[in-house]
Amino acid sequence: MTTPNNWKLEMSAGPIFVQIGANVRQLLARADLLPGDRLPSARDLAAKLGVNPNTVVHAYGELERTKVIETKRGLGTFVREDAPVAEMRKELLRAAAVGFADEIQRLGVPAWEALAALEEVWDAGKAE
Repeated sequence: MTTPNNWKLEMSAGPIFVQIGANVRQLLARADLLPGDRLPSARDLAAKLGVNPNTVVHAYGELERTKVIETKRGLGTFVREDAPVAEMRKELLRAAAVGFADEIQRLGVPAWEALAALEEVWDAGKAE
């Protein structure tokens, strides 16, 4: 089961149920949560995050509707074995790329220079 320490919420960052769903997708994309893993109960997660249990139920409902998780009566809520993890990873990568591209365009930096900076940061991260 994923510990709620991996979860993050920002009360000013939009609806909490959307953030909970985004957290599940992000944890899956990063392999911090795997297909078949059990999620905390709505009551437990709500208590850890300091939100209403109905908010977690709403988030879990949306994740079930999009075939990311499933509830097994009497057992709990689990990540589906066929959860679209590759799609989630691709969506997160694209969102990061869009943010990066927007910022370098605002800075007026040519693409080659931005890619060189990215490669430098990437290589520095590997050395640590």
